[in-house]
Amino acid sequence: MTQDIALVLSSGGARGLAHIGAIEELENNGYRITSIAGCSMGALIGGVYAAGKLNEFRQWMKSIDRKRMLELTDFSFSINHLVKGTRIIEAIMEFVPDINIEELPIPYCAIATDWKNGREVVFSSGSLFKAIRASISLPSFYEPVKRDGMILIDGGVTNPIPLNRVARHDGDILVGVDVSGHDYKGQWEMEHELTERRKHSSSLSQKILNRLIPDDLEFNHYTMLSRVSSLMIRQNSILMAKLMKPDLLIDIQMARYGGFDYDKSEKLIAIGHQKTLQAIQKMKNAGK
Repeated sequence: MTQDIALVLSSGGARGLAHIGAIEELENNGYRITSIAGCSMGALIGGVYAAGKLNEFRQWMKSIDRKRMLELTDFSFSINHLVKGTRIIEAIMEFVPDINIEELPIPYCAIATDWKNGREVVFSSGSLFKAIRASISLPSFYEPVKRDGMILIDGGVTNPIPLNRVARHDGDILVGVDVSGHDYKGQWEMEHELTERRKHSSSLSQKILNRLIPDDLEFNHYTMLSRVSSLMIRQNSILMAKLMKPDLLIDIQMARYGGFDYDKSEKLIAIGHQKTLQAIQKMKNAGK
């Protein structure tokens, strides 16, 4: 028996590629997505899915390596952003034509944030890719989107997993996929192990580097700000889940992959498959 679901996809940068695996696994298990809402990378994946082009997007992501990532990065070096963000959207639009959101076969919305007043902005009509571009505007990285007197930045700032914004239908269940969390303990353990290996290496070149590289190299201004931002977003997503109580919450925390590992798409998709299947089985077992 097919079960209708209202699906919500969180922010999370490249980790959001796990959303593809989650969607595929949900469908493999008899779930039918009848509405979708997303934030940031979740808005991109959700929009591509709603447009019926998820498989094409997955195949395209397979071609993305570090060299291709640089080609798609239109550096700006403005005072408020590093990357314009136009080139990546134009590349995706080559195989996912733009469409008005209200013309999509299923209800869809994307979340952004108005930098001026700090409020959440919900896009449920108008250009799909204008909505996606606003939603993915990572502060200080992508150029903010100026529209209707607003300065739009990443929706993850205000609502990283918009469980309260997805359209609902009679008989559906609410499903959220949250990739905003990190397995910080696992990440620290891996980094500690690598540091110890480096310290005890017998290589002469490595011994020289050991004298030049401080032990706490990973603990710097950038990593400090990045982690603080991630922790705040994660807490907001946890609070939203407690408030909305989804029928199924697929919580995908990662230790190995970060927000810019777009060249690891197949590995991230595989994680999405694995974690989604585990969550489905756990829900079914709890219902017995």
